[in-house]
Amino acid sequence: MKRIFKAVPEPVESTSKDLAASLGLPWRGPGMPRLVIGRREWIALPDLGICPLNAKTDSGALSSSIHAENVQLSEDKKSVTFTTTNHDGQSISCKAAVARVGRVRSSSGKARKRIFIQTTAVLAGGFTWSLLVSLADRSEMRCPMLLGRRALAGYFLIDPQGAHLLGSRKDLEKISPKLPSVGQR
Repeated sequence: MKRIFKAVPEPVESTSKDLAASLGLPWRGPGMPRLVIGRREWIALPDLGICPLNAKTDSGALSSSIHAENVQLSEDKKSVTFTTTNHDGQSISCKAAVARVGRVRSSSGKARKRIFIQTTAVLAGGFTWSLLVSLADRSEMRCPMLLGRRALAGYFLIDPQGAHLLGSRKDLEKISPKLPSVGQR
């Protein structure tokens, strides 16, 4: 029997042990139960019309990022347009409100100014949450999206040997009905 969990964080009047049992999660003591995810997971960004993306989980990175090309900040600096690609290599034009502009230090040690947007993310298992994502050139990277500590904190534990533990690409496409399927873009 395959289980798919959909969880939206909300206040719950229950013990963490009872909550873990109701979600089918192991209970490891006091505190909020966590979903176990792999080093890579399928993700959709419905606010931007992007599905599917292969996202790398990285507890060493503070912030999350998504591959972006042709980044154009509006004159009033309140919105940004950019182009990204989904897992199939299809180009997707996106527009989003600017959440903030800040400096991000890359793994090479160079700090660069980046534009951050706030968007909704959906994992293959159905978990939906809001996250802050910086726009970056990830064309040389294997995964077009990186989920950093801020996005993962409080919700997940990472199994570095596993990949796509919350479900397959097809599972993600089933739970993202408002997104056009591949070929309808």
